[in-house]
Amino acid sequence: MSVTGLAGMLNIKRLTPELLPPAELFAGMPATFRLRVHNTKRLLPSFLIRLECPLGQGATIPLVSAAGSAEGHIALTFPDRGWTGIGAITISSPFPVNFFTRWWTFPTEENLLVFPHLIQGHPSGDGQERQHRGTTVRGNRGQDGELEHIGEYSGSEPLRMIHWKLSARGDELLVKEFGRQAAQPLVIDLDSLPGNREERISRAAWLVRRWSGERPVGLRLDNRIIPAEAGHRHGTILLTELALLGKE
Repeated sequence: MSVTGLAGMLNIKRLTPELLPPAELFAGMPATFRLRVHNTKRLLPSFLIRLECPLGQGATIPLVSAAGSAEGHIALTFPDRGWTGIGAITISSPFPVNFFTRWWTFPTEENLLVFPHLIQGHPSGDGQERQHRGTTVRGNRGQDGELEHIGEYSGSEPLRMIHWKLSARGDELLVKEFGRQAAQPLVIDLDSLPGNREERISRAAWLVRRWSGERPVGLRLDNRIIPAEAGHRHGTILLTELALLGKE
């Protein structure tokens, strides 16, 4: 008993856990975390290491080599939006004889931002974004839309617009004419979405995540308007606003 007890304590001694969250967390949706354990013992490996968090089922790592690291995956679900913490990570092991389980608990102070639960919705905002979804093509000439016409070279078009293969068949230079693409902005009016306040926040979060990579998206929150911009970074800013709305 003494020998196995000593072996069991040495097995979990000098192990340090590290929790690596995914890029985005949404309330009510399981998120896969990487749970890494570092063995600071220079000579002794550790066996049958169990890592657990209060919000997940845990992960078992068969072997952590001496002076090495190993990792598993754990699914955590957060019930509410806003800033939240993990609480603690527990390292345990039944090694060496599976009669007793020994453990250490490591408090964690890291705060994680959880975005609102996503509820699929429909665009709602100001002006023409109620009727337009996605990308539209205007009639004037541009350089980024669909190929619409082959015309004569006027001298003002960039050389890269010249259709060299067709031009080689005749005596005149021909150019490719494109329609101009313009993504309609979407300003999400929180108060105009259906449901109670939390449902409206969830529907707005879905719209932000769905459209921010394709078109400019803005938010109308109570008496405040966040101007429409496109891109993942701006989408993260909008999701953060929704996650912390009313949580101050």
